[in-house]
Amino acid sequence: MKEVKEECMICKAPLEYLNEDIEMECELCHKKEKSKTRCVNGHYVCNECHIQGVDSLIGMCMNEESKNPALILDKMMRMPFCHIHGPEHHIMVGMALLTAYRNAGGDIDLKNALTEMNSRGRSVPGGACGFWGACGAGISAGMFVSIATGSTPLDRENFALSHKMTASALTAIGDVGGPRCCKRDSYLSILQAVDFVNENLGIQMEQPEIQCVYSNLNNQCIGRRCPFFKKKKKIAFICVHNSCRSQIAEALGKKYLSDTYECYSAGTETKPQINQDAVRLMKQEYGIDMEKQQYSKLIQDIPEADIYVSMGCNVACPDIPGKKIMNWGLDDPTGQLDEVFLGVIRQIEDNIRKIAQNIER
Repeated sequence: MKEVKEECMICKAPLEYLNEDIEMECELCHKKEKSKTRCVNGHYVCNECHIQGVDSLIGMCMNEESKNPALILDKMMRMPFCHIHGPEHHIMVGMALLTAYRNAGGDIDLKNALTEMNSRGRSVPGGACGFWGACGAGISAGMFVSIATGSTPLDRENFALSHKMTASALTAIGDVGGPRCCKRDSYLSILQAVDFVNENLGIQMEQPEIQCVYSNLNNQCIGRRCPFFKKKKKIAFICVHNSCRSQIAEALGKKYLSDTYECYSAGTETKPQINQDAVRLMKQEYGIDMEKQQYSKLIQDIPEADIYVSMGCNVACPDIPGKKIMNWGLDDPTGQLDEVFLGVIRQIEDNIRKIAQNIER
């Protein structure tokens, strides 16, 4: 039995995967069926209840004018019924592609195509990526080509095309690897389909650069290994010796800005160790042990930053040619009473929080 961190729709507890299928009763519709997945509190929600609301996508797609399947998919992902992971993606990928394909000049009856996609996509259960060895988003891209070309089991060329489309999407998903992410796998399938359709069907859908906004909601996010992971900017807190204020700023930056910034600190000179009063008070106030992950370093020893923040050195603030430096004008608390030291720490925390608030706006 393996516990995962995806939340239960009923109680928000983590889900678990069982070693075998057992009969479960859906908490919402009370249908009984076999499954390997439930939450740690025993709750089970069937596929049909999980994707309730998907039918509304047909009307949305009929009124959509975009030729960009990724943008159409993003609109679907923002709808209330769509979860971080789930079988709804097995329908949405194909629907987004069919809609963009029609808008780009593809000759299909969109309403009938969407209805067929809805029916076929529902037949692919949640967890197919792990238990079938074929992600439902990738299969959905193959279904899209099958529907767009009118393929049947007796076809020759269109039969081959739909299989090649599925294989192309699944290969891209497999090349990135797991654990599964329905957003990532849907985007990968979309991108493969755009190129495939242009090459094989002569229809050019639009294809933007995709940047994921769901990583903080996905406990299994693979971070930088994902081709759509939002790259963080770098912020460097600098002073002369990189032993006190800039070290505090680095530590608090990592605490409050880690979702959007990689935080560094550095100086024009170094000290053998971080200021011991700073170390003691940061442990006391925030439970942060700066000596475990931080040390005094030179500006040339850190990556080039997007933002430089000077602590406000009274004598010789570091200068970085060609870079704008924000100056916080902080007094050096070295050798001062704890009250003075804590006052500077609070100023640094306030400044860090203001940066975080500006990002949220």
